[in-house]
Formats: sequence, structure tokens, C-alpha cells
Amino acid sequence: MIHPALVALTARFGAQIETGSALRDQHGAGDSWHAAAPPDAVLFATTTADVSDALAICHEHGFPVVAFGHGSSIEGQTQAVHGGLSIDLTAMTAILRVSPEDMDATVECGVTRQQLNEHLRDTGLFLPIDVGAHATLGGLASTRASGTMTVRHGTMRALVMGLTVVLPDGEVIHTGGRARKSSSGYDLSALFVGAEGTLGIITELTLRLTGIPEAARAGMYSFARISDATQTVVEALQCGLSLNRIELLDALQMRAINAYNKTDHPETATLMIDMTGSAAQVAADQDTFGQLAAENGATLAPCHTTEEYNALWALRHSALYAARALRPGCKSLSTDVCVPVSELPGIIDAIQSEIAAAGVVAPLHGHVGDGNFHLVMLFDPEVPEEQTRVKQLNARLVAMALECGGTATGEHGVGLGKKAFMEAEHGGALNLMRRLKQAVDPKGILNPGKIFDL
Repeated sequence: MIHPALVALTARFGAQIETGSALRDQHGAGDSWHAAAPPDAVLFATTTADVSDALAICHEHGFPVVAFGHGSSIEGQTQAVHGGLSIDLTAMTAILRVSPEDMDATVECGVTRQQLNEHLRDTGLFLPIDVGAHATLGGLASTRASGTMTVRHGTMRALVMGLTVVLPDGEVIHTGGRARKSSSGYDLSALFVGAEGTLGIITELTLRLTGIPEAARAGMYSFARISDATQTVVEALQCGLSLNRIELLDALQMRAINAYNKTDHPETATLMIDMTGSAAQVAADQDTFGQLAAENGATLAPCHTTEEYNALWALRHSALYAARALRPGCKSLSTDVCVPVSELPGIIDAIQSEIAAAGVVAPLHGHVGDGNFHLVMLFDPEVPEEQTRVKQLNARLVAMALECGGTATGEHGVGLGKKAFMEAEHGGALNLMRRLKQAVDPKGILNPGKIFDL
């Protein structure tokens, strides 16, 4: 028997509703190690009104709804664990407004940061979010994503000025605005940024832009030990250098990158550094950083040309795929704990010792400037014991991070994968999250089963 919600949705949307198994399977699995969970149907929305009408129908019938962008989420955010409707937002790609004078823009949720930055190129502005995936801006806001430029520009939360959000019953609201600051009422934009589609579906975003810097310089610095690399980072941050990106890669990750890209860089603990600002400033700051790195035993390889600069960051963005290529056919559990920078050497040493003892292949890379790092723990999905070991190591890492004042997830979000750690991290505050969810979505139709259980 066809669910009454699907009957009503088909009557309203016609050919915009799809129920083919291949399409449903695609929308029930993100780029993650979690088991796929397909929805009952997929709606290809083209306007905020589409999303509003769909939610009103689903709310009336108590039918679950999951928002879907490009499906690059890592922690199972797109899995329809209770079936229902997946709303595909990738056709909502209008850049609605750009104000170069005010350095802001309003876009629909299906726009990617690559598309926006290409559109902005002639204005001298860009959106300073640099994630590895070709993800939608609505999805990046929903998971409070960040990336390599966080040390300079912050996460998506710092870049979102206002939102258009469709609530579970179909009501459309607007949060925030274009003012650079406000003391007016609750910060509702921040409430929806990072809520992973459990409170509302973001359909438009007003975003803070920044100027393309006059100059940028980068370099690769190879160290004997990870602790020497992180010590250099601490010293550089304390000096107030114009650091735009500070990326850490361990020896195994560098070996993977060399194999994947057919390069021959030193296979040891490595920092990839990017400085941006005025030409004089970045030149001076790169020299200072080089001195700090040399004092900690580094071998220096600064970039001298634009081609070398671009090649360096292309290497960094290949890290995840290079890591996965170490064991073709295997899946990966990618961790993303974040800790105070001073805690990095200890926690990395401790978890890598346990990884070695468990016999797991797990290259490390991360955004060391803000204490966020990833271990790409590889396992054969056909060997249950391997997946069990990887899950146990992930739990150990999260426990270590929480013990030293960190968090279970620095940028991937909670979804299904980090639910088990929410109470340990948030304590009684988790109950307030539950009450907020129940107040905004009393029927529990929006992305049910994610972040926490009611």
C-alpha cells in the first residue's frame, strides 16, 4: 500500500518525485562507511516553495524527511534510516545577489563554494571555506563544516550572516540579515548551522565574503617527529604570523601521496603552510616561519612559483583519496577529533601506538592550526573483525580528545557515527538539545535518528 504522504506528494509534484531503486539507493548513502538506508522517494526541489509544500504534506502525515545535497557527508547524515522522503536540493543553484561594497552574497542552498568563487572572481572577493569535497553550501552550513582555511577565517558558522529556513510544518522563516553585527534576540542562524537538517531545511544563505589577498606564499616543511612539527605551529601562532593554512601530514600519509601522485617528497612528518596578505608581510612571515621550523629540525622546501603553489595544495587535497588507495577495495572510517593545539603531540602519539598494536593502516592528515586532525582508518568490509577494531580505535580516540578538552567532531558532524559520544561530551546540555528538537519538530520528521535519540 502506498503511503498517503506519497500519494499527496505525487499529486503536488508529479514528475519531480522519483521512486526508482537506483536513485533511492544513491540518496540513502553518503561518502561514508555507514550502511546505506534508502528513502521511499526522492523529490527534486527547485524552489523554497517546493520545499515548503513538501514539508507541509510530510508534516501532516508524519512522514520522515531528509535533506540531500551532493551526498559528501561522512557520518551518515543523508541515510534515511526511517525511510520517508529525500529532498534533493542540487537544482537550487541561483546566486541571488552579490554586494561587492558590503562584501556579502546571498545564494541558494545548492550552490557549491567552487561555483560561488568562480562567479566572484571578477569582484576581487571570495568565500574563504576550503573543504576537500565538492559540497553544497547548504550542506556545509548544515554540518558546520570548515576545512584548511579555518585557522584564518573560521568555520561556516563565522561566514553565515543569515538564512532562509523551512521549518518542519512548511513555514518559511528568515534568520539574521546583512548587518555585520546584531544584539537582537536569539541567534537563530547559529541554531540551524550545524543542526544537520534536524530542525529545518536551509534553502538560502547570506554569506560573509573576504578580499582575495594581494600575495600568497606556501611551503612544505619536513620534520623528524610530529612533535617537532606541532611545536613549530604553536610558536608560529604565538608570533601572530599571517597563516592561512597549516596542514599536518604524517609519514604514512606522505607515502600515500607520493604513490598516488607519482611524486617523491620526503616521507616524514610534514607541514604544508600557506601565508596570505601583503607581499611584504607574507615574505617576512615566511622567513620567520622558516627560522622557527629550522630551529625544530625541519628541512625547508618553499614554493617559488604559482605553479608550485597550486601543485602543493593539489597534493593536500588528494590526501583522502591517496590514503584510501593504500588498500584498494577497502572502506575508510575518517576520524575528525579536535583538541587544543598543545595537546596534539600527546594524543597523536597515544592513538598511533594503539593503531600500530591493532595492525590497522591509518594515515594521518589534518588542520593542525586549529587542532583538528583526521586518521583515515582502512578496513575490509568483508572482514567484520577489521571493522570492529576500527570502531574501537575511533571510540578510544574520541575518549582521549574529550579527556583533554576536545570534541568528538571538529568538522564532519555527528550524524549516525558520533551519536554514541554526545552525552559524554555535552552532559546535561544534551537534554536541552532534545527539548529544542521536540519544540521545533514535535512530530520528529526531520532527519530522524541523527545527532541523538529522543
